[in-house]
Amino acid sequence: MVILKSPKEIEKITASNRIVAKILKTLESEVARGVTTMQLNDLSERLTGENQAVPAFKGYRGYPFSLCTSVNHVVVHGFPNDTPLEEGDIVSLDFGILHDGYYGDAAITVAVGKISAPAMKLMQVTRESLYKGIEKAVPDGRLSDISHAVQTHVEAHGYSVVRKFVGHGIGSKLHEDPQIPNFGKAGTGVRLKPGMTLAIEPMVNEKGYEVRILEDGWTAVTEDGALSAHFEHTIAITEKGPVILSRSDGS
Repeated sequence: MVILKSPKEIEKITASNRIVAKILKTLESEVARGVTTMQLNDLSERLTGENQAVPAFKGYRGYPFSLCTSVNHVVVHGFPNDTPLEEGDIVSLDFGILHDGYYGDAAITVAVGKISAPAMKLMQVTRESLYKGIEKAVPDGRLSDISHAVQTHVEAHGYSVVRKFVGHGIGSKLHEDPQIPNFGKAGTGVRLKPGMTLAIEPMVNEKGYEVRILEDGWTAVTEDGALSAHFEHTIAITEKGPVILSRSDGS
């Protein structure tokens, strides 16, 4: 069941997402050669506490960390570890918090130093596909309009969208209905309405869309070992169209 949020609830979801955005901005500034993803995880936990919030992911269905750190061919749900990042890596940081009863959730992919032109293009197209999807989150549209916009942009550049993982509704629960695939035919699915709050999150692979899960039960990697990128925003649908909630500047 899709839950429409009141203006007061959207205010609280916005507050949570601004905390997420602020913390991700700090984490992004700390990404560098020699830094470990465990250091980034620990920093995310400290900053969460300083903002009187609780990590959303830690303990969620058994996930053991506060931050998902996915390096190079890792698609999503990567475990932080003590391996230093290297020049040329790309690392996806997926982060969420619970604050005042409501969740925030967003993700970015960050370059470690100077990266290759193909890696840079993959990141750029993935980020663009997120905004293409957001543009379709309008009243009286259909859910699959978002999905189709993401897929169309990604595949036009020769990349593939991951099928196994999807975006989602968000609010007083981290994952609510509806699920939001990053692929599909336009004009199908639930009707979009003001009051919906959605976490839209394209995961884009450099080559094939197939993934496999490692023995830890969480870490998803590309089946062919190619690069993957991931960007996510939480948005609200209003009478005037989509509003991005997970921006630290509130714009």
